[in-house]
Amino acid sequence: MRKKISKLLVTGGAGFIGSEFVRQGIKRGYKIIVVDKLTYAGDLARLEAFKGRFNFYKTDISNKQGIELIFRKEKPKIIVNFAAESHVDRSIYEASLFTETNIKGTQILLDSSRKYKISKFVHISSDEVYGDIISGKFSEKAPLNPSSPYSASKAAADCFIKAYVRTYGFPAVIVRPSNNYGPWQYPEKFIPVVIYKALKNDKIPIYARGLNKREWLHVSDCARAIFLALEKGRTGEIYNVGSGAERKNIETAKKIIKILGKPGKLIKFVKDRPGHDYRYSLHSLKIKKLGFKPKVDFEKGLLDTVNWYLANQRWLNDKINEQSKG
Repeated sequence: MRKKISKLLVTGGAGFIGSEFVRQGIKRGYKIIVVDKLTYAGDLARLEAFKGRFNFYKTDISNKQGIELIFRKEKPKIIVNFAAESHVDRSIYEASLFTETNIKGTQILLDSSRKYKISKFVHISSDEVYGDIISGKFSEKAPLNPSSPYSASKAAADCFIKAYVRTYGFPAVIVRPSNNYGPWQYPEKFIPVVIYKALKNDKIPIYARGLNKREWLHVSDCARAIFLALEKGRTGEIYNVGSGAERKNIETAKKIIKILGKPGKLIKFVKDRPGHDYRYSLHSLKIKKLGFKPKVDFEKGLLDTVNWYLANQRWLNDKINEQSKG
């Protein structure tokens, strides 16, 4: 299929997962168009090594006129939508931004894609649309039960896509990955926050008693799975992407502290956030049938991630300083 693709448009391509997808896509020989609003979470430094090998547009996906201009000029064949407001804590205190980008922005992309007759639309969703699960795993047929404004906005976008598939025969697939980690992740997410705080010998805030469980997927594995959904996924299908690497948050924090040689007393339990999901776990047989198998072991991937942040402390500190100014 890839040989037939002339252009692939990646929204949110300067973000954490999107940039990894772009890097892999360029290596695979795709012609890449990157669209990114460059909010606090977007950074073209993630793509610096591939400068000049992709076209870039600084545009908000909720800007209909701007999006249509890009479609008209570039005539992409495939859309891969990573663009989203993604931090749960932010959504709790400012939900309107998540409605604007994650729902309205997705709907604008869908309409432009229909108008310009794209051949495939790959939407990156989240395991959080299912809510939490005490035991067992979520299959793609599980009902949506979002707990936060963030996950509600992602679930709404999924519903729009499913409606477009049924109503218009729209050529879309949905990918729902578990929690990503790896180099270049913005330091508002759990793993880079723990790394930063430990490096500074600051108290590391852990919600409640840290017993919440997450299934950790290395960002490079996530991007590989998305390419499988792009190249082999069937229209209208949803693909969960999990790793099987399930850990309590307190276990992950302690592992990072041990890698850095820091004392356990840095951990500070804080009041739980509202609606905090207890556990995520995905049944990922469908994507495995397309050929997916995680390559990055969690213990090795976590070590490599910590070492990356150690080697890139200037970038990490700059991002933290931007947060404090914002």
